[in-house]
Amino acid sequence: MANIVIVGTQWGDEGKGKIIDLLTQYADIIVRFQGGNNAGHTVYIKGEKFIFHLMPSGILYEKKKCIIGNGVVLDPAVLIEEITELKRGGTSKMIPS
Repeated sequence: MANIVIVGTQWGDEGKGKIIDLLTQYADIIVRFQGGNNAGHTVYIKGEKFIFHLMPSGILYEKKKCIIGNGVVLDPAVLIEEITELKRGGTSKMIPS
């Protein structure tokens, strides 16, 4: 069983989210294992903009399991806001797996 792990070695935006989004199509499970909602990533799908601070990259792919690990500093209000936004219309924009 092969695994791919992407770990940043710098503080700030170094492009991890973009690489994860590109590799998500080949993965079954995407895990956000650390960090908090002070950073985020923006994804454009079919002309619609999605901004995530806690959701793992790849949440907009169908049939992918996304996990928020125990190393993530979780702000419940931010998580609820992201879930609400996804329910509001994000699922119709999902990328086929």
